[in-house]
Amino acid sequence: MRKLASVIFFLSILFDGFGQSKNSPLQISHLTGGFYVYKTFHDYKGTLIAANAMYLVTDEGVVLFDAPWDQSQYQPLLDTIKIKHNKDVIMCFATHSHDDRAGGLGFYRQKGIKTYTIKLTDEILQKNNEKRAQFIISNDTTFTVGHYTFEVYYPGKGHAPDNIVVWFDKEKVLYGGCFIKSSEAKDLGYLGDADVKEWEKSIKKVQSKFKSPKYIITGHDDWKDLTSLKYTFKLVQEYNTAHTSGKK
Repeated sequence: MRKLASVIFFLSILFDGFGQSKNSPLQISHLTGGFYVYKTFHDYKGTLIAANAMYLVTDEGVVLFDAPWDQSQYQPLLDTIKIKHNKDVIMCFATHSHDDRAGGLGFYRQKGIKTYTIKLTDEILQKNNEKRAQFIISNDTTFTVGHYTFEVYYPGKGHAPDNIVVWFDKEKVLYGGCFIKSSEAKDLGYLGDADVKEWEKSIKKVQSKFKSPKYIITGHDDWKDLTSLKYTFKLVQEYNTAHTSGKK
């Protein structure tokens, strides 16, 4: 028993450091209460890009909001959560169909974790012959897990045709995924599936519906600036103005 306890203690130190190291492929930061933001990395066209995602620790288990972008971190994330919190992941929500969000659906579903997407995301994944979630959210839906309640909301097209946000009203946490750009972003990033005209309308809906967030989690780059939603709106407006006036 002493040997086992020593091994567990060693692993807890190892994984705690693993989560905090700047050079680690998996970096975890505590947000508030049971909320944690985790970061993974992916080589996109020769550039290493970070992706933010989130998990929530509840009395009933852990809820993931988006999977790691790095496939090699699917299992280490589960292992790290188990060691850090002594809990299993029980649910996983993908906020749209791109790999940095939905790429882990097949893996986590095989692990017996309940996986969720909205109907639009499921249709895109099916069309592209990619792994799909076990459960389909047909409308904006409120979930209660343990002592936490959150709303899955589809504001309309934006970064992707199927992007959703997640809102925790009590804690005022807005998980935006790629729908919300970091205030560090120089531009709107990848627009291959975007509808920038509709994005402007969709942001207004989120701003109107979810008042005074205390935390806004963006899909990439720094997420600690509360102006990120307003900044995204500014980027979208500038893009639409430039393209309406014929500028490039």
